[in-house]
Amino acid sequence: MTKHLTLQTHTTPRGAVIELMGELDHRTAPEVRAALPGVDLRPGQQLVLDLGGLTFCDSSGITVLIAARNHALAAGAFIALTAVPDRVGRIFRIVGLEQVFPTHPTAQDAEAAWRPVAG
Repeated sequence: MTKHLTLQTHTTPRGAVIELMGELDHRTAPEVRAALPGVDLRPGQQLVLDLGGLTFCDSSGITVLIAARNHALAAGAFIALTAVPDRVGRIFRIVGLEQVFPTHPTAQDAEAAWRPVAG
């Protein structure tokens, strides 16, 4: 079976950035879900999901994005999506998820908009 998704993670002072490239669907969503517990987030940080490389996203993909949000919230962190493809943004608007996920054009924009929580 051909792999249809590439996942790259890196850490910045503001938190983790996960870049997703390819198809986020019922075959590849479990890979992203399995990677989430390994993403180290501290309270007040931000998890950025860069979706600019997505070529396809089905309902399983949307579900794993919600799981990523839950992972961030459980850690006391925030989440932001970047470079959301038009077709995914349309789905978000239809189901009301644009209210749940802050979005930015690029990961750099998300990092610039992030404000740490004073402890």
